[in-house]
Amino acid sequence: MQNIQQEYHSNIDKFSQNVMLAQLELLLTYSDRFYHRQFLTRKISNHTILNQLESILTNHFESDKLAKKGIPSVQLIAEALNVSPNYLSSLLKVLTGQSTQQHIHNKLMEKAKEKLSATDLSVSEIAYELGFEHPQSFSKLFKTKTNLSPLKFRASFN
Repeated sequence: MQNIQQEYHSNIDKFSQNVMLAQLELLLTYSDRFYHRQFLTRKISNHTILNQLESILTNHFESDKLAKKGIPSVQLIAEALNVSPNYLSSLLKVLTGQSTQQHIHNKLMEKAKEKLSATDLSVSEIAYELGFEHPQSFSKLFKTKTNLSPLKFRASFN
């Protein structure tokens, strides 16, 4: 910052702007380095957060919370883990390559597949049990994630 300030207050020539931009770019590169370093230096605590995330999702999906409260939001999970939503998503991207929302959807699809293959509930009943207000939303998400409609998925087991 001092170099940028010194360059700004000195005699301006045709290189001044390029020098200040180069200094600023270097500062941003260092900032990016320090930001990403936190994920490398905190491996044990990061894996603890990942395990806690799995536990929170499992508890939410195994209880009757889905039908009552709906699908958990990234904000809700981040609060339960005492981290910010952005930090959680960045951490998960580094560790798993997926965002928090993708983790939620993956867990939701596991539960949906389980219900479709092991119960005789209708697709609408399953959608409501999984916290969807509209069965069409469930069907659309299921088809997006699995490339099969819920009924075709169920038919593959018969």
